[in-house]
Amino acid sequence: MFQYKYPHPAVTTDIVIFTIRDNQLKLLLIMRAGEPFKGKWALPGGFVTMDESLDEGARRELEEETGVSGVYLEQLYTFGAVDRDPRERVITVAYYALIPSDKIRLQAATDAEAVGWFSMDALPELAFDHQQIVAMAQQRLAAKLDYSTIAFQFMPEEFTLSELQLVYEIILQEEMDRRNFRKWVLALEQIEETGNERREGAHRPAKLYRVIHPNKVEIIK
Repeated sequence: MFQYKYPHPAVTTDIVIFTIRDNQLKLLLIMRAGEPFKGKWALPGGFVTMDESLDEGARRELEEETGVSGVYLEQLYTFGAVDRDPRERVITVAYYALIPSDKIRLQAATDAEAVGWFSMDALPELAFDHQQIVAMAQQRLAAKLDYSTIAFQFMPEEFTLSELQLVYEIILQEEMDRRNFRKWVLALEQIEETGNERREGAHRPAKLYRVIHPNKVEIIK
């Protein structure tokens, strides 16, 4: 059997999972059931097996540790600091996923004590280098709002333009002009009216929209 001259590092995937809940950008974390960092909060993830691709490994770990599947998943960056894992030399390929709040059905797997959502403004101390991974994912998400339809991945099947604008404001942490936003987003031709309406308080009923290609992120510039 052929053997390589040099030892091989292990490879893992870690997934940054965002949603919008309670008008906040929130992050999904698991509490580690084993060492290292037992009892610490961390990103879902794990070792890639010999018979699966990186994407397959990320989706498998996501479903095994949280019960989440069938969501938008994008590769973020590769983190390979020599001492990032105290067990051995481990390189991780990080991903980020976006989940509409109406599709959340969480469950903790056998290797996680708990699973839960945390506001980005109140994150606990994280295991490994996961704080760095989360920060990069948040920056990537905000940057992609400017040239893609990635924010639409947070939307339920039907939504108002006000609800879509709120998603942008939450991620960017700034208010947007209502009239300009509506003009801009409709000009993209990426959403369409459903024919339904929803009454919001004492105001006139608001039109409901849907994403034309809900499982695809379009580049708009």
